[in-house]
Amino acid sequence: MTNSRRLMAEFLGTAFLLATVVGSGIMAEALAGGNVAIALLGNTIPTGAILVVLITMFGPISGAHFNPAVTIVMLLLREMDRKSAGLYILMQVAGGLVGVWLAHLMFDLATWQMSLKLRSGLGQWVAEGVATFGLLVTILLTRRYRPEGIAVSVGLYITAAYWFTASTSFANPAVTLARAFSDSFAGIRLQDVPVFVVMQILGAIMALVVVRWFLNPEPKQPG
Repeated sequence: MTNSRRLMAEFLGTAFLLATVVGSGIMAEALAGGNVAIALLGNTIPTGAILVVLITMFGPISGAHFNPAVTIVMLLLREMDRKSAGLYILMQVAGGLVGVWLAHLMFDLATWQMSLKLRSGLGQWVAEGVATFGLLVTILLTRRYRPEGIAVSVGLYITAAYWFTASTSFANPAVTLARAFSDSFAGIRLQDVPVFVVMQILGAIMALVVVRWFLNPEPKQPG
């Protein structure tokens, strides 16, 4: 597969992911009648579902990262070179922004927005580390033991993590940055983005360390 096709897959996949996250958030909030739990459920199910579809479609082309934290881990595993990883991340960020703007256009909202939604504090920061740690463990162990199950496993993990993490599991630096440009249900203030991203990257690196420990052969017992 040519590099241009891999990069376009990362761009389109991340764009569709963000269009789904933001678009379903807008729709859910409009239909929920002020019930935040129902709105969150309406945001959760489409996000988990589109991940299954996108990973199934684009996995054979680009690996279906759609997430700089995943790309960084693949770089650390030496499955990518630095140039390719940098281009992947650039396309993920660009695709995320385009996806947000498309969601705004579809719902007749102002294309350019900045979120005012506060997402800060120790609980939210820890949640992002936990969410990204769990996502990378899911990806790395599933691809080792049951690679055909990655799409479903990731979709189900994110569906669950929306509800068991205080931050509703962004778990993705490109998603986090893109959501800062939507003053909608899915938004996050731009000033809250850097700590989220740092915790996501730390969570991903911790996942790599733990998975390497799991997969390293156990030393032979003497005798």
